[in-house]
This record gives sequence, C-alpha cells and structure tokens, in this order.
Amino acid sequence: MSLAKDLILFSSEFTLIIRQTKTMKILIIDATREKILLGLILNKNIYTGTYINSKKNYDKLIIIIKKFLLKNKTNLEKIKQIYVNRGPGSYAGIRNSLSIVKAIHLSKKIDFYSYSYSDFIDEKKIDNKLNILKDFRELPNLCNKFNVKKNLIKPIYLS
Repeated sequence: MSLAKDLILFSSEFTLIIRQTKTMKILIIDATREKILLGLILNKNIYTGTYINSKKNYDKLIIIIKKFLLKNKTNLEKIKQIYVNRGPGSYAGIRNSLSIVKAIHLSKKIDFYSYSYSDFIDEKKIDNKLNILKDFRELPNLCNKFNVKKNLIKPIYLS
C-alpha cells in the first residue's frame, strides 16, 4: 500500500514540476551597461526592452519596469521570479536595480536571483559570448547549473 502511495505522491509532484516549468513568469533586469535591459519570459514567449542608461531613468526605474510589464500585458503580481545582474558595471545602475528588486521581494514576496555573467564562466573555457545573452530562456538554467543563490545580493562594482 505504501508503494502505491509513494507512486501517487511522486506522480503528483512530477506533474506539479512540469506545470511550473510550463508557466514561467520571469522578469530580468540588467542596468549594468550603456542601456538598461529588461527581459520578460512568459511561458514560451520572450519580450525585451532597452532604455537609455541615465540618471533620469535610474530615478524612475520602477516606473519603466511597470510600463514594460503593462506593455506586455502582465504585472508584478503575475511574476514568479526576478533575475537581476549584479555587475560588474555601472555603480548607479547596479545600486538602483538591486534596491528595486529587494523592495519588490519584500513587498510582493517574489524570489530573486542576483547573477553576474562571470558566474557562468567555466575556468577551463571562457566564452565571451556569455557577456551578451541572446536567449534569456537560458538564464534560469545557468543560475541553477552554477548554483546562484536565491535572495542573496553580492554586488560587483567597477573601480
């Protein structure tokens, strides 16, 4: 009888995992470069937006994020995870994006992953193409593979 229970429990957990992977709702924020890059993964669709990386836009980054989400017919309540680039790069961009993500986490209870492209560089093979992720869909897999910790921030600022 316990084997049957275990099989049913395993089957239920496996089905839940499959459903969760099919309903990805992920926000990606990268304010470390010349342009602020926002990415959104909604199930199988990927949406991106770029914005000028300026002091004016840092001050209204949360407004930019909200407009970006509305443009793509979603909102923060539907987001399940946030990935934010912690650097190296622009000090102000990193500071503001990390502050906003931390505030979202505290107010909406959305988990975040603070990654750096240097997290994904294998010591044996350095691939410069990782500096520009063309397919955001790989970011969650890379964070899992390289054991990027959830809800932990360690910024990397340029000197």
